[in-house]
Amino acid sequence: MSRLPAVAATTDGDQGQDPVALLDAVPLTPDEAEYVEAARAANTLRGYRSDWREFASWCTQHDLEPMAAAPATVTGYLSDLARHGAKVGTMSRRLSAIKFAHQMRNLSDPTRNARVVAVWEGIRRTHGAPPDQAAPLMPPELFDVLDACPATKAWRTPGRPDEPDLAGARDRALLLVGFVAALRRSELAVLTVDQVAEHPNGLVLTLPRSKTNQTGEKVELVVLPRAGNPARCPVTSLTHWCQLAGITDGPVFRAVGKDNKARDRALHPESINTLVQKAVTRAGMDAGPYSAHSLRAGFVTYAHLRGASDRAIAHQTRHRSLATLGAYVRVQQAWTDNAATTLGL
Repeated sequence: MSRLPAVAATTDGDQGQDPVALLDAVPLTPDEAEYVEAARAANTLRGYRSDWREFASWCTQHDLEPMAAAPATVTGYLSDLARHGAKVGTMSRRLSAIKFAHQMRNLSDPTRNARVVAVWEGIRRTHGAPPDQAAPLMPPELFDVLDACPATKAWRTPGRPDEPDLAGARDRALLLVGFVAALRRSELAVLTVDQVAEHPNGLVLTLPRSKTNQTGEKVELVVLPRAGNPARCPVTSLTHWCQLAGITDGPVFRAVGKDNKARDRALHPESINTLVQKAVTRAGMDAGPYSAHSLRAGFVTYAHLRGASDRAIAHQTRHRSLATLGAYVRVQQAWTDNAATTLGL
């Protein structure tokens, strides 16, 4: 695949401004700016900022105006991206950033122009492909990954006794909670102690916000039942990690330093992705197909294989559409009750 066209960041005029700051006439007050920020998820705004800079820089290189962008500018940009091998999902995100920036300036949305719509439809038909999906991480592979998490921290310093490996304890808890609770990496990153409540059957996690509940209009509850095997119990692993790290409030999952001490800061969602891949690698597996989302995908797939109904699975995953769950189990379902497996060849 060819490399995408190189772009250089710019700070000249509107081209280098934050899309949130591209407002018409009257500048925002601090309170208004805070509410505008709250109107979009932090990850969404971060993506808009990056994508707008990419588009504005491309326009600078081609001596075109990004604001307000002519329809021909947008179609030229899309065509250039497609020619250099950009994925449809990437181009769709860039279009969203262009639309958002123009809306913030009360300008006509160029992405709705007939020329842009026609070119975009052709690109999707020509270059469209199923989105890359993380491989599900589930038993028995999940058990191998858990067993590979280090339990003891051995120091090279003479005379310094071994200690429980804090990072290993955290990774075990992270993997089990992420799998059993079917949490997104963003939800694991922002989980705090006060959102974890004890229950006779285990623990209950209260999620005030999520990808599908960004306004916090309803509280989502996720359960962590106790397991019969303590080595595979999310409740035991989470409790053990918090006790070892001395965590009594604030973020649950934190960075661990080389001194085997937990830091005060929460893990970044991208760091959780890295931790899952490192844990998979420790088990001697290829980490390429796996990511933090593999835990959530693993729960859906494994629960389905164990006979759970789609409605029961969605009760834990909080999917609004039962049809969405089918994407997680499509490979396993393809082998179920299929005449190709009974040919006797």
